[in-house]
Amino acid sequence: MATNENLPPNVIKQLAKELKSLDESPPEGIKVGVNDDDFSIIYADIEGPAGTPYENGVFRMKLLLSRDFPHSPPKGYFLTKIFHPNIATNGEICVNTLKKDWNPSLGLRHVLIVVRCLLIEPFPESALNEQAGKMLLENYDEYGRHARLYTGIHAKPKPKFKSGAICESTTALNVEQRNTSVLNVEQKNAASGAGLSLPTPLTPTTASTKGSNNPDHQHQQSTVPATETGVSGSGVVGISGTTAPKKEGLHKVPAVKKKMDARKKSLKRL
Repeated sequence: MATNENLPPNVIKQLAKELKSLDESPPEGIKVGVNDDDFSIIYADIEGPAGTPYENGVFRMKLLLSRDFPHSPPKGYFLTKIFHPNIATNGEICVNTLKKDWNPSLGLRHVLIVVRCLLIEPFPESALNEQAGKMLLENYDEYGRHARLYTGIHAKPKPKFKSGAICESTTALNVEQRNTSVLNVEQKNAASGAGLSLPTPLTPTTASTKGSNNPDHQHQQSTVPATETGVSGSGVVGISGTTAPKKEGLHKVPAVKKKMDARKKSLKRL
């Protein structure tokens, strides 16, 4: 399954549309495929144009899309060895469309057509392969012989891309994007729920510190066991049910003492 780790979701969406269009109505002499492991690598098989030294050859190339695509141009490489002024020995393609003439509005279709046109009309003035560029300017027949030799040896027909592979990859990618979006929403909701501050058992609320006139509330406070709160003893209001009776006992002692003193005075008078 193709992944979208190397490209933003909005670029992936646009790219999926372009690839589907290329698969359903490919340009002349061009067949596109995708990398199932990395959606930012686009493969294409280019048929050598008739009447050129590349005729009857099939050249595989790739486009590498950076995370800034389409604001920055893709990088193009020929994977099939080719003798061409504008294609380096390591396969790098030199064409203005992928450099100074790049525009974010240009699509993959335009890029691939330009690359194929490069096989029809090379530009030796901006050669990456200096030998090919010099030979093209000085001795075209010799240049054509070298190019045909490379074509016959290296540009043999390649295994065809799996039919419908692009549609399957883009469909799977869309499903993955939807699943990822749902997962992100769930994670955000979970994070929001976890961020709510709840009163801890050790922190008495305002109502419990001041006391409550609600009998149900008082009953709930008095029945909370000390083992659930982690606090032993009766010094915390609202946690232990023995605090209120102790205070009530303290208030009763002075009243009893007053009664005894009054009785003593009465006995003395007698």
